[in-house]
Amino acid sequence: MTTSHALRLERTLDAPVQRVFDAWTDPALLAQWYAPDPSWEIKVENDLRVGGAYTVAMGEHVVSGTYTEIDQPRLIAFTWKWAAFDNPPSQVRVELTEVDGGTHLVLTHTDLVDADDVKNHEEGWNGCLVRLPAAL
Repeated sequence: MTTSHALRLERTLDAPVQRVFDAWTDPALLAQWYAPDPSWEIKVENDLRVGGAYTVAMGEHVVSGTYTEIDQPRLIAFTWKWAAFDNPPSQVRVELTEVDGGTHLVLTHTDLVDADDVKNHEEGWNGCLVRLPAAL
């Protein structure tokens, strides 16, 4: 029996929806914030289309996956698979909504392995999201 574990994070950002979407999809912008540790070098390769692949190297940590939904500039969904672990891919969904000249971001990460996996990903995503405003 498998158990689905998930996390949901929300932020309101002082930037237009399109700019936030670009920060999630443009490799040059992703390389500015997409790792919880600012000392890690970030390398991004992506093929931004449904069925397209991406790979992000955050220092020695490598994650890859496939885009499953894209509705520019409001939605990006993709699978998430760490190269170092044998776990099945999890699912990430980023929803962007315009609010008062800014953007409300909802990140949902589902199909994580267990409570420890949820905790680790929550720490990692929070570490990334705190860096996102500087890239906007």
